[in-house]
Amino acid sequence: MKVLLRLLLAASLAVTAASHAYLYIHGYQHIPVIGTGFLIQASVAFSLALLIVAGGPWWLEWAAAAIAGGSLVAFVLSRTVGLFGFSERGWDPSPHAAITVAAEVLCVLLWAGGLVRRPRPVPAWPRRRSAA
Repeated sequence: MKVLLRLLLAASLAVTAASHAYLYIHGYQHIPVIGTGFLIQASVAFSLALLIVAGGPWWLEWAAAAIAGGSLVAFVLSRTVGLFGFSERGWDPSPHAAITVAAEVLCVLLWAGGLVRRPRPVPAWPRRRSAA
């Protein structure tokens, strides 16, 4: 089950990376700071997705959640108070805004799901006998 969670986490991260890369190429590259952020986010997210699929260490999952969570925060800021002087309204550019938010939320939820573990039963044996 852990393997399936890791694959789904990597897939959701790859979707958000692809969307950011697409938006960078199709217009965001000309926006100061924001364009660079999109390029860095896409590069790091693609790299993390590949490393997670390749069976990298556990902390890559935490990094994936941090990237997705940070992108969600940046999205909210760009729709509310603005981010480095940049702001947008609603779900534009459509459909990439909705796809990216859905993939990032899924990534964070999958990471959180991987943290939740069922309690393991304590074996009935071997029991230590008291020295009485």
